[in-house]
Amino acid sequence: MSRQAGRLDAALAAFRAGDPVLVHDFDDREGETDLVYPADAVDPAAVARMRNDAGGLVCVAVSDEVAEAVELPFLQDQIDHPAAGSHDLAYDDRSSFSLPVNHRDTFTGITDDDRARTITELASMASAIEAGVEYGPEEFAAEFRSPGHVHVLRGAPDGLSDRLGHTELGLAMAAETGQPPAVVVCEMLDDETGRALSPEAAREYATRNGFTYVEGEELVEALR
Repeated sequence: MSRQAGRLDAALAAFRAGDPVLVHDFDDREGETDLVYPADAVDPAAVARMRNDAGGLVCVAVSDEVAEAVELPFLQDQIDHPAAGSHDLAYDDRSSFSLPVNHRDTFTGITDDDRARTITELASMASAIEAGVEYGPEEFAAEFRSPGHVHVLRGAPDGLSDRLGHTELGLAMAAETGQPPAVVVCEMLDDETGRALSPEAAREYATRNGFTYVEGEELVEALR
């Protein structure tokens, strides 16, 4: 078995077990490493790890099928302001951001407990929709309110064949490992430089903590 195949197998095994995987996208894209979890495995300790060790936005990516079922919009389309009119990202042609939400049983929504509750309830919703349960925008609104503190991302309709972001990389791992179509992604930042954590530093972090690091191109090659 090649080193690359072994690393990919280890990443998928970890994800299947509910453990986080460090995923670096591409140097010519964002050039960032995200800490990626199956959404239904996230507890308050995982949220604490993401805000302390990663430092980026804690987001839940859901599949296009789930987003369509509950009519989740792209956030850019909902903002009636000139700032939302032009999308000139240097690394992509569109953003995946949809609504930021809190579960209605949370208080402020920002605590580790509150965010973990919102995240796992989003995973439960995604799992139900995937299983064919009738669940639409009214049911979504009965459980979640917006604005909130967990950013929801919409996966591209054709997954990695359509877009090569962390949203699609995470959802591809979920599909491959039999997880619900909802994953948590959080960018890893460097406290010293203020920039994205370098791949070398991300690999060192993974080794120190017993996690798996994988390159996005490895996931694309195996899962697209």
